[in-house]
Amino acid sequence: MRITILNKMVGSSTLLLMLAATHAIAASPNLVKAQQEAEAKGYIFFTTHDEIVAMAKKEGKLRAGTGLDPATYKPLVNGFKQKYPFITDIRVEEIQGTEAHQRLLLEIKAGQAKGWDIAAIRIEFAQEYMPYLMKHDILGMSKQGVLKIHPGMIHPVERHTVDVTSNVTTVPYNRKLISEDKVPDKWEDFLKPEFKGRKFVADIRPLAVANLVPFWGLERTLDFARKLAAQQPVWIRGASRMNTAIIAGEHSLSLGINFQNVKRHMSKDPTGSLNYKIIDPVPIRIVEQPVGILNTADHPHAALLWLEFLASSEGQEIVDKYEFKASVFSPNSAAAQVTGGKKLSVIDWDHFTKVQEYIEKIIAAFGFPKADK
Repeated sequence: MRITILNKMVGSSTLLLMLAATHAIAASPNLVKAQQEAEAKGYIFFTTHDEIVAMAKKEGKLRAGTGLDPATYKPLVNGFKQKYPFITDIRVEEIQGTEAHQRLLLEIKAGQAKGWDIAAIRIEFAQEYMPYLMKHDILGMSKQGVLKIHPGMIHPVERHTVDVTSNVTTVPYNRKLISEDKVPDKWEDFLKPEFKGRKFVADIRPLAVANLVPFWGLERTLDFARKLAAQQPVWIRGASRMNTAIIAGEHSLSLGINFQNVKRHMSKDPTGSLNYKIIDPVPIRIVEQPVGILNTADHPHAALLWLEFLASSEGQEIVDKYEFKASVFSPNSAAAQVTGGKKLSVIDWDHFTKVQEYIEKIIAAFGFPKADK
C-alpha cells in the first residue's frame, strides 16, 4: 500500500515538473527569439545560466587581463572562488603601459596570445580589438536574465564587450589655499581673469577637456581649449603628480582629475588639505576600462562568470572600496552618488572609440604645451 502511494506521489511530482518545464518554455518566447536572432548574426547565446556554469566546471581555470588596480585582485578572486569554488586556478594580471598593450595586441592579431581568456582594452586601440573577441551575445543574455549584468555596462553594438567601471572628472583643490566658494562652479569659470597666469595646473594630456565633447560638441570644446591655453596654466603630466603638488601647497587647484585618483590621494594626505568639487557639466566616463573574451580563450565560460561577478553588487562593492570607480549603473556606487541630479557629459561606448581623436585635436588647440619642470 505504501509503495503504491509512493509511486503515485513520484508520478505526480514528475508530472508537475514536466508541466512546469512546459510552462517555462511556453512562457519564454522572447528568450527563444533572442537566441535565434543572436545565432543568426553569428553570436553565441546560452538560454540558461546553469549551462554556462556546467561548462565552466569542466574548465576550472581562468586568466584575465584587467585595468583594475592590483589591490582589488585578491578580494575579487576570493569572492569569485567563494561563489564558484570549482574554478580553482585564477590569474588576474594588469598589462601596464602603451608599449605592453601594443605588444599584446600584435600577439592577439598573430594568434599568439596563448593562455589569455580576457583582454583589457586600451583606449588608443579600442577598435582594433573588436575582431579578435569571442562573439558571445552578452547584451542579449543580460537583457533576458541569463547573465546578471546591467545592460548599460555592455557595448550596445558589439554586444560582447563589458565595462564595470566609471570615472568622474573632479576639480581638486587645496582647501588651505583657496576656499570652496572661490573654486570654479562650471568649466568656463577657469577662463576668468583671476585664474590667468599660472593660477591652476592642467594636464598636457587633456582627457579632462576631451570628456566635455559629448555635452558641448567638439567645436565648442576646442574653442574652450584655445582660451584655456591663453590662461597660461602650469602644464603638468599625470594626475598623481598634480595631486601631490596640490597637497604640498605648490598649487591651489587643478583643471580636472579623476575622482578615483583624488580620493586615493585624500586617503593618504597627512595635511588634510586636499579636497575636490564636482562642477557642471560633470564629465563621466561610463566606458573606462572595457574588457572582452578573446576568441582564442581556453576558458570562455569561466570568463563569462567572471564578468558577471565583476558586475554584481559584491564585485562592484569591492571595486569601489579599493578604487572608488564602480560603475555609475550600480545604484550604490560612489560615481552614482556624486553625479545624481547633475548635468552629465557622458563618454559612452560611441565616444570611447573617439576620445584619442578628441585628445589630439585639443592638444593642437592648446598649441602643443610642454610639461613644466
